[in-house]
Amino acid sequence: MSTAELDGISVAYDDLGTGLPVVLVHGHPFNRSMWRPQAERFSREGYRVITADLRGYGETTLPAQSKKTGLDVFAKDIARLADRLGLGRFVLGGLSMGGQIVMEFHRTYPERVAGLLLADTSPQEETEEGKRVRNETADRVLAEGIGWYADEVLTKMVSPDNVRTMPDVAAHVLQMMRTTPKEGAAAALRGRAERPDYRDSLTQVKVPSLIVVGTEDEFTPVSDAELMHDLIPGSTLAVIEGAAHMPNLEREAEFNTVFAQFLKETHS
Repeated sequence: MSTAELDGISVAYDDLGTGLPVVLVHGHPFNRSMWRPQAERFSREGYRVITADLRGYGETTLPAQSKKTGLDVFAKDIARLADRLGLGRFVLGGLSMGGQIVMEFHRTYPERVAGLLLADTSPQEETEEGKRVRNETADRVLAEGIGWYADEVLTKMVSPDNVRTMPDVAAHVLQMMRTTPKEGAAAALRGRAERPDYRDSLTQVKVPSLIVVGTEDEFTPVSDAELMHDLIPGSTLAVIEGAAHMPNLEREAEFNTVFAQFLKETHS
């Protein structure tokens, strides 16, 4: 693990391998270990893979007075870390909230993006009901901790069948959620409630793009992935059978196969 002091926070990150830079952004309420299988494999195959804990997650700090972290703040953190690491253009990927951060980054810094991975995510702005639920969840997380949330959503993050048949994956996902600092999770929930609509900016994507979704995903269903596929010119859509919201962990081999092909085409 390495750390970088950026804009008042200490960012924990891993920087593995050499070659085409690939930056992978974790979702909520996880940390950079979410991408460990991909970082370990692709760093051995000619890519420089960077994974970082977002502010308020994992081992990255959160300013003491932060009550809300918008997707724009996360995107700026990624840009600053990329600057620190000497990255010009790079492949950028994210899952769930990480995918929305990727969309925000592309909208703000399109010239820095060499390719896009959007996994189990959605481009639409939050609904009024969604805003209410996210803010109420933030209040409860601050009051009670995040354990109840982790237990409640485990079988939506990982399909019930996979929780039963892949206990190591289920335990990893549950551990990431239970150890997420409540202040960081609540601040991100409030910021995400105010996210903009990315559909227009996706029509302006001019780089290779891979969209991945699990067939069992209840949070961001296949229809959301199909929408992004329709919006992004020339994009590739991969639907992973038997996975819910975490196909990179639930169906690691299948996910890595489509990601490897995408990286090969992006690098050529």
